[in-house]
Amino acid sequence: MKMTRRHFGALAGSAVASVAFGGACRWSESLVGRRFSDAGAGEGNDGRLAARPRANVTTSAERRSALGLDRGRDAILQLPANAASTPLPLLVLLHGASGSGEGVLRRLGSVADEAGVAVLAPDSRDVTWDAIRDGFGGDVTFVNRALERVFETVAVDPARMAVGGFSDGATYALSLGLINGDLFRRIVAFSPGFVVAGTPHGTPALFISHGTADKILPIDQCSRAIVPALRTRGYDVTFREFDGGHEVPATVAGDAMRWVATTSP
Repeated sequence: MKMTRRHFGALAGSAVASVAFGGACRWSESLVGRRFSDAGAGEGNDGRLAARPRANVTTSAERRSALGLDRGRDAILQLPANAASTPLPLLVLLHGASGSGEGVLRRLGSVADEAGVAVLAPDSRDVTWDAIRDGFGGDVTFVNRALERVFETVAVDPARMAVGGFSDGATYALSLGLINGDLFRRIVAFSPGFVVAGTPHGTPALFISHGTADKILPIDQCSRAIVPALRTRGYDVTFREFDGGHEVPATVAGDAMRWVATTSP
């Protein structure tokens, strides 16, 4: 069944969920300005990713490098310092509104490296991810291109593929992750706002965190509505509330990265 915001709101409780979805959308749209890149603009799709990890690949990528897919808005690949010859867990990490892959990597700090997780941090085509404003399109196309490039040069463990993000990036990670749950076994959402329409595939596990004093995306209207709805639909959700605002505490980020690094059941 297609998971629309209407269906999701009915599960979460329409009065509460409508505030979460509407408030998050208005906040995101208020940040929309000029388009950073017209690459992929107008390419509507259903949010499905076709790229898949390849067998018999030896990791040859540099420790940290831009992929060179776009001169303005690109993607960064970061490998752990102790990258072994065995396949690595990979996290596709999505930035918040008006952010960048470089910025969200700084926010994450050293915890991915310490956990042995490879990270792909793409830039959105616009100031935030397409489906936050409209529908899935150019961002999905670009993420797919970035994954294809990574799979050419990095041995990735298919059982430890994850997508995650912060704020608008968390909303997009939740949405894209549920649609591509047959690719992403795990989803990490740091302070998400809502879930975008899409047909779910697979049964990914989820790690969601949110600050109890978040004034940008209030926890009551966002994660406290999202988490019960996901659990009602049968998803395994680890939910971490913390004392703080719109942020990702180092302890929460570290727990999330170690969770990503473990082998999915």
